[in-house]
Amino acid sequence: MTGSRPNPCRIMIREIVIVRHPVSVCVPVNHQVTLSVRAEGTGILKYQWFTSDEELRGSTEADLTIKAKDTKLYVCRVHDHRANYEFSEWAKVKVLDIDKSGLPVHWQGEPHIAVNPKPQTVRQGTKLTLRCTAFGIPTPHYQWYRNGQPLLDKTGDTLQIDHTTAEHGGSYLCSISNVLEERWTEAVDVDIVLPVLTDQLPPAALTATDKVALLIGNLNYTNHPNLMAPVMDVHELANLLQQLGFRVVSLLDLTKEEMVAAIEKFTQLLDRGVYGLFYYAGHGYEHAGRNYLVAVDAPQPYRPENCVCVQRVMLSMQKRRTALSVILLDTCRKWYNQDCIPSGIMPLGPTGNTVYGYATCEDAEAFEVQDGGKSTGIFTKYLNEHILQTDKVTHVLERVSEDLSRDPLVRGKQGVEIKHTLKEARSLADPVRTAGHTRELHLRDACWKRANELPRKKRLMFLCGVEVEVSFSALFSNVLVAFATVKTTGPRTQDCTVTLSSKPPMEDIFSGPGRSDEMDSLLFKTSDNPDCTLRLCGLQKLKESLLIKVDLHYTHKDSKLRQTESQQVDIGEPLVASWKLYRRNQTTATKKQEGACAQSMGNISSSKPPLHHSQAGPCRPFTRKAVCAAKVAVTRSNEPEENDETELHCFAHRH
Repeated sequence: MTGSRPNPCRIMIREIVIVRHPVSVCVPVNHQVTLSVRAEGTGILKYQWFTSDEELRGSTEADLTIKAKDTKLYVCRVHDHRANYEFSEWAKVKVLDIDKSGLPVHWQGEPHIAVNPKPQTVRQGTKLTLRCTAFGIPTPHYQWYRNGQPLLDKTGDTLQIDHTTAEHGGSYLCSISNVLEERWTEAVDVDIVLPVLTDQLPPAALTATDKVALLIGNLNYTNHPNLMAPVMDVHELANLLQQLGFRVVSLLDLTKEEMVAAIEKFTQLLDRGVYGLFYYAGHGYEHAGRNYLVAVDAPQPYRPENCVCVQRVMLSMQKRRTALSVILLDTCRKWYNQDCIPSGIMPLGPTGNTVYGYATCEDAEAFEVQDGGKSTGIFTKYLNEHILQTDKVTHVLERVSEDLSRDPLVRGKQGVEIKHTLKEARSLADPVRTAGHTRELHLRDACWKRANELPRKKRLMFLCGVEVEVSFSALFSNVLVAFATVKTTGPRTQDCTVTLSSKPPMEDIFSGPGRSDEMDSLLFKTSDNPDCTLRLCGLQKLKESLLIKVDLHYTHKDSKLRQTESQQVDIGEPLVASWKLYRRNQTTATKKQEGACAQSMGNISSSKPPLHHSQAGPCRPFTRKAVCAAKVAVTRSNEPEENDETELHCFAHRH
């Protein structure tokens, strides 16, 4: 019996099979990225790329090349002439607008560490945060180590321990890897120190009835060069002051009207026995023994009404009969009109226990530098290293002065100056002891809470069965971040993504060309891999309830069509919006009263000379300068009157 052996049959691909999906990447802003998909099927295959919320018209090739501007999700649909189609996996293009110095010109995607973790000294029981950031194609994987041992649950770019104990001290580093290479961060030491226990203090120890701090950082100026350092300087100082028991309100980018209103609210929180601290970083200058701070809406040239007089702030603090009043200024004190009579120092009030800490001495400049990819004012850098010490506040500032004087970047250019009328050895670390629940304490507590209380976390159930959680975090008292995370998916949904928006729209003034990179680095510190984030800046301008719109985008499993459902969350007037720092309709009498107060806060002209971005690399300091031309001669005055200001103009320029 004979027969023929059948030939092997070639198996035909009747459906589309994606054999290579696009990969997620983490790149610097404006970096060119190519996302690729490869598929097999019958006939000629066609491609269409999408983001999470729109179809990319004209993007119909297997490779999508983009110039990365913002963090987005991308997906590709592959289809054939028989109407078969298949979606690729989602790829996340994470864009970090942070320092990218050192990135090779012909970078191939191997992990490149942009931000190394920093050594920390943390009080036991408080929060520890270490952060490292790396670019990579594909997106790098992170693994943290302590004392050489892997921390299996710490696999993100931020290591956070909410309540530290002694065992959390040690040497930390992070392994960062992708398919191309593995890199290691520098090892950093974390020291856990014991908190000051009030019941261990001697009976004669000095105490405060409360501790309140207002921190203002101005960096995004309308008519003058933008600054870099105030973002991280204010944020880090706020965290340290909270460890010392201060109620902290931290604000960025205030107009003159908002600065005056914020200072008024701050002084209302002060009372007999309270420790009050005011910190400012931004443009400013000194003349005739008085310092002036410039608002972000100041015109060019600056005029007297655009400035806040620091000595008037101190006077307002002293009138509240505080036990300690501290003003720390990271600003220049340069005055360029050489024909002016030398400064006459205005005497402090008779109540005493006042401290001025100046970043630099009279008629000199203050500098900021890039320190390991982070912008920092040199004065605030050393201040933050010493501020947790329990010594007398002037002794702490003396150590800051000593460290700064040894810094080779500013030796001979910048020197800390301290002025005080301390009658007692008071420390910022002094404990708080109240004399019971008083009406004043209740009012302070309620006012402070309004400026710091976060909106509650919300769970939204959509008609399609998808559940989305909306949560919030405060970077500053006027900067809120909303997070949206898909918690459960519906039975007929796939490829779920979320987008957030607000009504009224809140401009993200910290994004875009020429803006500070530090805000984006803070955003990634606070995030825990949400599906979407929305940064809401300038909350002090909010005049109505803030609505967060949550748009859910998904593919229906049956129809294969992309669909969108929306819900809104009313979060009222969050954080400092409750303080209502904007000008409202007033009677003539009220306007006159407020105008007088504004004048008392802002007498004289000009401003803090501008900080500048370094043009020569990360180690060159840059400064804040002002060139001034006087129209009227200045007369010496030890005690300023309400209308004693000359017609002076200040022109900011770069070196």
